[in-house]
Amino acid sequence: MSNTEYPTVKDLTLEEKASLTSGQDAWHLQSVEGKGIPGYMITDGPHGLRKADSSTGNVDVNQSVPATCFPPAAGMASSWDPDIVDRVGQAMAEECIQEKVAVILGPGVNIKRNPLGGRCFEFWSEDPYLAGHEAVGIVTGVQSKGVGTSLKHFAVNNQETNRMHVSARVGQRALREIYLPAFEHIVKAAQPWTVMCAYNRVNGVHAAQDSWLLTKVLRDEWGFKGIVMSDWGADHDRVASLNAGLNLEMPPSFTDDQVVKAVQDGRLSEKQLNRMAQGMIDLVNKTRPAMQTQGYKYDVEAHNQVARQAALESMVLLKNEGGILPVKQGESVAVIGEFARTPRYQGGGSSHITPTRITSFLDAAADRGQVVDFAPGFTLDEAEQDQSLTNQALQAASKADKVLLFMGLPEEAESEGFDRKTLDIPAKQIELLEAISSVNPNVAVILSNGSVVSLTPWRDQARGIIEAWLLGQNGGQALADVIYGDVSPSGKLAQTIPMDLYDDPSMVNWPGEEGHVDYGEGIYVGYRYYDTFHKEVAYPFGFGLSYSEFKIDDIRALPDGRGGVRVTARVSNLSDVDGAQVVQVYVAPRSHRVSRPVHELKGFRRVFLKAGQSAEVVIDLDSRAFAYWSEAYGDWHVEKGTYGIQVGSSSRDISAQVDLDLPGDGKRLPLNEWSTLREWEDDPVGGPIVQKMKAEGEVGRLPKLDDADDSPASFLAGMPINSFSVLVGEGGTRMTSFLLDEYARQTGVQ
Repeated sequence: MSNTEYPTVKDLTLEEKASLTSGQDAWHLQSVEGKGIPGYMITDGPHGLRKADSSTGNVDVNQSVPATCFPPAAGMASSWDPDIVDRVGQAMAEECIQEKVAVILGPGVNIKRNPLGGRCFEFWSEDPYLAGHEAVGIVTGVQSKGVGTSLKHFAVNNQETNRMHVSARVGQRALREIYLPAFEHIVKAAQPWTVMCAYNRVNGVHAAQDSWLLTKVLRDEWGFKGIVMSDWGADHDRVASLNAGLNLEMPPSFTDDQVVKAVQDGRLSEKQLNRMAQGMIDLVNKTRPAMQTQGYKYDVEAHNQVARQAALESMVLLKNEGGILPVKQGESVAVIGEFARTPRYQGGGSSHITPTRITSFLDAAADRGQVVDFAPGFTLDEAEQDQSLTNQALQAASKADKVLLFMGLPEEAESEGFDRKTLDIPAKQIELLEAISSVNPNVAVILSNGSVVSLTPWRDQARGIIEAWLLGQNGGQALADVIYGDVSPSGKLAQTIPMDLYDDPSMVNWPGEEGHVDYGEGIYVGYRYYDTFHKEVAYPFGFGLSYSEFKIDDIRALPDGRGGVRVTARVSNLSDVDGAQVVQVYVAPRSHRVSRPVHELKGFRRVFLKAGQSAEVVIDLDSRAFAYWSEAYGDWHVEKGTYGIQVGSSSRDISAQVDLDLPGDGKRLPLNEWSTLREWEDDPVGGPIVQKMKAEGEVGRLPKLDDADDSPASFLAGMPINSFSVLVGEGGTRMTSFLLDEYARQTGVQ
């Protein structure tokens, strides 16, 4: 066989096919050298390449080859800009090509169900629409260069506590509306070459052995064409996993003989093994051109600038009282806080990247020729506050026009492997803020954290707050761009900041017990809960200030004739500062028979406008934007009724709403003896039959139903029709038979 052509499973022995469904080692696919199949490398992302240094052990996540550290998803999600995400993906792919990595493991699109989640810094949002429509850029960007991605962790992986074995007990509607849509959108829109299954169980079944997830939903319903791999150590039964649709176990468990034996004794069909093994060959074929590229070197500085742009768009300006930001020419500035010198730029765990360089805010200010008075203020460990550090900070603050106080969570506070216990910033930092604000009220706080932190205990002590998240390796330059006013901040929150941790609806079940966790809040996650039940929040989903001033008006919404709606709006920059605004579209069902959130994000567009400029924004909503998952139908269902199309700049800043009456999708369930009288009356076939039954009652051939509110009819409306006799007596059985016989005659349904 030539070196330009790979075999199919027909060319392999049973043993060779079995070997392809397990890794060669912790970071390589299994090769079959005699058949010309190479063992390409796959390794961690998701916000940059973490390729283990060959001189270190496999488990040392802190020793890897230098690569660009882009902002983790907690930051990039606040950009609401799929284009910058795509650019980051392309850059990541170029680094993979240089380092001969065929698949980079990411993006992770699990929902931020609870702000304590240890990997919130790696995940995109509390909202599945935003998570899917942003993170898809990683997939399109990486794969455009011939390198694969691994969409993870499929599915319902929302906590670190007991993540290896916890069973997420979640209803079908919450699965379909909250925990699966980000995966679904990315699969349908971009076809990631691989999907990684989660460690946890979903309703009692290990994700790696869940044929409903891996085959019925992922492949049969969504049309996924790639391979499914396990998270590292998530496959506990290779035969069961292969039967369920898992192509690849990682790392190897050295149990190929069990797979061979299972085929021989009929527990695993060779046809199914062929499908799984052929998927692995297909993956190698897709990655082969990029992996055979010789001598490629990526542009380190160009990628550093992509990281800078991504960081710029990640920051969210939460507060800017009196225009304390940006810092103006000639103002004296005290920079306080160790984070200004020792930036926290990524989270801990398997995504830990060795950056090609690091730029702190102090470095960036010096590069600009800015003279600042720096005081570390506090240490990043758990040691008690040093009074000498406080005194030094107070001295610097008292002499300055403005104070930039860098606060946040130290690396030990949040990481893969454990969930946080509190939303609070270390107390010594808050105490320092209180002391500084007493000598200089002009304080702007710059936060470094991977998930939300409590703001309400201290935000009144600061006139400005920038939520900077984790900004990657070039966050220092990006912060300087915003703080000194070269760029207007444009980030919008992808995660609600609550007033208090215990306002979050998932806390009643967090993090579970006795090996399971109940998702009792159902579809009411994040702003869906806070907005529907009128809970006060510190800052709402989608919120973010700017140095520019914007207006959104001239909002129109017109049905497109295909079940969707075209939304148009004009956005104007009314200020003399160039900037970007994110136009957000929410759908608000006005009447509904099932419980639905007051509104849900269904479209967005980031628009950059020069000072005084206006632009028209067009956002198309498909029919799915109006649907809920009906457990009765086992499908998406759009009810007939009125829907509000809300356009604004956050979930609680709606510029205008346009109401539309939509006809619905026309779906209806077959009627039977267990259907209520009200369901019969509302059905297009059943309704006329009920009227005919009532007419029979008027002439004495059936019992008569009195339509008065206090009559038995008001009780009958909510009863199955096989219970008529409870209130009507013996004649109720004849009424039931009349309805069923007429329905069968008209529809053929017995």
